[in-house]
Amino acid sequence: MSKCRFCHKPLTRSFVDLGLQPLANSYVSMEKAGQPEPRYPLHARVCENCLLVQVDHDVPAEAIFSDYAYFSSYATSWVEHARRYAESMTQRFGLDAQSLVVEVASNDGYLLQHFKAAGIGVLGVEPAANVAAAALEKGIPSEVAFFNRETAERLHAAGKAADLMTANNVMAHVPELNQFISGFAVLLKPQGVLTVEFPHLLNLIEQVQFDTIYHEHYSYLSLLAAEKIFAAHGLRVFDVEELSTHGGSLRLYVCHRGADHVDTVGLAKLRKKEAAAGLDTLAAYDDFAPRVATVRDELRGFLVAAKTDGRKVCAYGAAAKGNTLLNYCGIMAQDIVAAYDKNPHKQRHLLPGSQIPIRAPEAIVEDRPDYLLILPWNLKNEIAAEQSKIRDWNGHFVIAIPQMQIF
Repeated sequence: MSKCRFCHKPLTRSFVDLGLQPLANSYVSMEKAGQPEPRYPLHARVCENCLLVQVDHDVPAEAIFSDYAYFSSYATSWVEHARRYAESMTQRFGLDAQSLVVEVASNDGYLLQHFKAAGIGVLGVEPAANVAAAALEKGIPSEVAFFNRETAERLHAAGKAADLMTANNVMAHVPELNQFISGFAVLLKPQGVLTVEFPHLLNLIEQVQFDTIYHEHYSYLSLLAAEKIFAAHGLRVFDVEELSTHGGSLRLYVCHRGADHVDTVGLAKLRKKEAAAGLDTLAAYDDFAPRVATVRDELRGFLVAAKTDGRKVCAYGAAAKGNTLLNYCGIMAQDIVAAYDKNPHKQRHLLPGSQIPIRAPEAIVEDRPDYLLILPWNLKNEIAAEQSKIRDWNGHFVIAIPQMQIF
């Protein structure tokens, strides 16, 4: 029996079982079309002791992140989100040329480039060497390593101490949660601030966002669970913001337990919001799986009807979340003939599991799909605006989550 990655109690309660799935970011080269792909159990459970939702089967992080297909700079809205963040943090915490900003999971430098442009010292920590190379080309110093206590102690011994640390959408990606969080306590200055962003479990439940569950997301976080985890390592959440990114995220502001930062009204408000939704009770986690099955049945029904009517369905966005959706629903290339994505590292590959071919967005005009299923539904407005030309042949956009919508 697997144990909770935070409190180590046995995991016995199911949240949702999504079956055997390939790794969501392991895109398949054309040469390997039709070959068997490794599949692993994708079963999320909730710890009855600390209420941390987590997948109960660990694929080694090295198998996922050492050579990674996700480059943040290809998402225009995400780069703009990072720019606004840098501006806000610089102003709020008085960062200047003497300051050091350390980003964990710094990817291709999409965020640190904004601090660097303002003359603030930066350091990225990024485990995927291929992605870190892109940051280095932008002049962003990058440590190619997984962040944990050992990495933090090595950097601290080399004279590094952070005024601001940021970890966007990475806390959920960590199998050894305690090792990871303890590293922040080492590298953060006594009055330093850590911000972490992650999709909010409350939105995942309320909006049936089960497609954000995949092997590289080991944990699914609420404020309730996150506060327990930080407190266990001498760290304290003092502020929180609710963000629209990734279908609804939280940005937590964290400091050392004894730092001067004062708890905000917003923090108390969000604690009450989670309690009102019952996230502090096991009952809140029990009706999720049947709602996931309804999404599957609606999408399958739509695809059968489209095929019967002779309509062509394609997908937009070779996103990891889309791969969870497609594989859970048993959708293959005969159902969706192509997927389009801006990222050239994904083009001329196949989606894992479904083996749907990935093409450049320019091919949409050539293929003229009747329906374009937007897989990264969190970017639906951006994508619908960019690809509005499908209306020239009376094409329609489709999203499947939280329920089928054709527009």
